[in-house]
Amino acid sequence: MPTDSRTTESEQTGGAHRPETGGRRGLHYGYVILVIGFLTVTGALGFARFGYATILPSMKEGLLLNNAQMGMIATGNLVGYAAFSLIGGFLAARFGSRLVIGGSMFVTGATMFFTGMAGGFGQAVALRFLTGLGSAGSNIPVMGLVSAWFAPKRRGMAAGILVGGSGLAFLVTGSLVPWVIEASPENGWRLSWFILGSMVVVLGLLSLAFLRNKPSEKGLEPVGSGLAPRSTSCSTSEVQTPSLHSIYTSPALWHLGTVYLLFGFSYIIYGTFFSAALVTDKGFTQSEAGAIWSSIGVIGIFSGILWGTVSDYIGRKYALAGVFAIQVVCYFLFATANTTGTLYVSAFLYGLTAFSIPGIVAAACGDYVGPKLAPAALGMVTLFFAVGQASAPSVAGYLADATDSLSMSFLLAAAVASLGCAGSLTLRWR
Repeated sequence: MPTDSRTTESEQTGGAHRPETGGRRGLHYGYVILVIGFLTVTGALGFARFGYATILPSMKEGLLLNNAQMGMIATGNLVGYAAFSLIGGFLAARFGSRLVIGGSMFVTGATMFFTGMAGGFGQAVALRFLTGLGSAGSNIPVMGLVSAWFAPKRRGMAAGILVGGSGLAFLVTGSLVPWVIEASPENGWRLSWFILGSMVVVLGLLSLAFLRNKPSEKGLEPVGSGLAPRSTSCSTSEVQTPSLHSIYTSPALWHLGTVYLLFGFSYIIYGTFFSAALVTDKGFTQSEAGAIWSSIGVIGIFSGILWGTVSDYIGRKYALAGVFAIQVVCYFLFATANTTGTLYVSAFLYGLTAFSIPGIVAAACGDYVGPKLAPAALGMVTLFFAVGQASAPSVAGYLADATDSLSMSFLLAAAVASLGCAGSLTLRWR
């Protein structure tokens, strides 16, 4: 007998497993959300942020800028991301993720396109700042969206898939941008921004067409809603919090945010100075360093899925602690490596973990406050992450100049990651 898609589990099966399709045959729409979300992260974070690294050398030459100015342009993007991280999550919780994501993707793509028309340093900084605003307005709500579409037992896996979009962007920009610049040496960096920006706008249109704010809009239950909840689910007195105010004053979320800050500080040191250290300290060529970096991107596509799924089964805090522990080893090996093999092991460990913590944190936010307010909670903790990420390069760079080596900077990253491991183990759980 046909049943309404919202019929409860006990009414349909007498306590049996609830169909993930809400009583309909075929693929659950949550997996469509997952595919579009993956592509959204690819554009909003991958192309918008990591594309800059591949365009930077040619852009520097074309605008006659120095290294300090190029660093300030990068900082402008990170500051924009930090500035809108809290607001983007709030707007998504208040007005719905779909419209916020679509509008922010348009801002991201348009400002990337206009970056290709920049005539100097000031314009480039301003446009990269605006790109950062759009990136936060796209990435944070789409990561929060998985809490609405996936039940706790599937939430970490889903968030892990989304963060893999950054790994895909590594591969695309690493092959596309050099080809464009080689084909047009004088204006290739401008054409690269035009192409990447246009791609982000197209992805924004896809998000508007296919994303939905919650399963009930399709007459469905969340994916995995019939599964037994994790015994280790993240829990505080704020679970299913009815107000935004209580999110911003939640001690548990401030704790999680502090852990996220430690990740942002430590991982960006490795990501920023990896190639420079290989070339200046370790004797690698630029092409050899680039090849290793591309391999990190390949591994990174799958790292989020791996650790997100692990967090579904062993709990968020233990997964976070495990990732931080591996990163401590990764950074320490890189700082002290005397052999090529050790450097490759370090790079592998970074690829295995680099894109994992954002997915776990996104899932944890849904565990803490529930699906509706997950984007706001994620926006709040991402502000911590952004502060750590924005401050680390200058601190590590100063340390490298003071010691005439990048090794101490990587040891600093290892020490901060150790604090992240300890902080993860003290998170509040049921």
